Amino acid sequence: MACTVAVDAMGGDRAPSEVVLGSVQAARAHPDDLRLLLVGKPDCLEAELRAVEWKGANVEIVPAHEVIGMGDSPIVALRKKKGSSIEIAMNLVRDGRADAVISAGNTGACVAAGTIRLGLLPEVRRAGIAVIFTPGPQPVVAIDVGANINAKPEQLLQYGIMASLYARKIIGVESPRVGLLNIGEEVEKGTSLAKATNALFTESALNYAGNIEGVDIFRGGCDVAVCEGFLGNVVLKVSEGLAECLLRLFKEGAERVVRELAASQEDGVSEQAVAKVQQALTGALAGLLGKVDYSEFGGAPLLGVNGVVIIAHGRSDAKAIANAIHVSQRMAEADLNRHITEEIRAFSGQKEAS
Repeated sequence: MACTVAVDAMGGDRAPSEVVLGSVQAARAHPDDLRLLLVGKPDCLEAELRAVEWKGANVEIVPAHEVIGMGDSPIVALRKKKGSSIEIAMNLVRDGRADAVISAGNTGACVAAGTIRLGLLPEVRRAGIAVIFTPGPQPVVAIDVGANINAKPEQLLQYGIMASLYARKIIGVESPRVGLLNIGEEVEKGTSLAKATNALFTESALNYAGNIEGVDIFRGGCDVAVCEGFLGNVVLKVSEGLAECLLRLFKEGAERVVRELAASQEDGVSEQAVAKVQQALTGALAGLLGKVDYSEFGGAPLLGVNGVVIIAHGRSDAKAIANAIHVSQRMAEADLNRHITEEIRAFSGQKEAS
């Protein structure tokens, strides 16, 4: 049976052109088992579909005449901009017309709309945004990176359970090692929140690796890194900024070295040869940039809501949108939310019994 994904076609810095192009790429790759509902302004989306010469039957336009901007206040915008593309996309999942929703739009609006329109899964206290870093051969899931900045210990434990299931069912990690992001590995380190959460994790059935430091995310110290949203968002943005800075510095240095090398050759080096070397060096580091860009893995799942929600990066291109669609399809087909509900209910039952 085909999986139906609602796409907020108006959300993101490159919408609607890149969103529509990425959607078409996904639809072409899965003509028989994927159906897409593009939510947005009909005239605009029809023009974009014509531009990419789309004639398939598995893409449908769902009208939405309001758009929540990247700088809009999430709650205010949801209240004032009734019938926005984000809201209607969420409603499609709520009403059973779609199995999943993706958006590269306003992150706060995505979290608010997902929580309000879809509600939370049974026993789940708060939803959390998970991002996937790929520093090595095996990805690392980090949660939460911005949905909940006032987390409580039980909520962080639930994040660990949900992200561990995501790592197992979607990424394929057999027994994910869960770490609690802290300022040191010692049990006595950190805030009262960290100490209380560490105690809960220690008593849980998770494969708990203990407290971890920020470097462990990139050194393979865990498969799942748990933290509250304020810290997680700082980690994410610093990682992105550092990668971009390194790419720029490396490119500038590579250009200087190649030019100096060319100037030192008696016979000279052709401009074409210089350009090829620069391209090769820049491409090598650009690959490193993708290691901390969660759009490369298909966006960030909003775990804990009663539906499949993927928040794509605001600057997502067509490839990132297609990746997000494929991941949302895998999540829906794996019935991840059922597993999350069962695991959290089981833990709640164990806690009550004790």
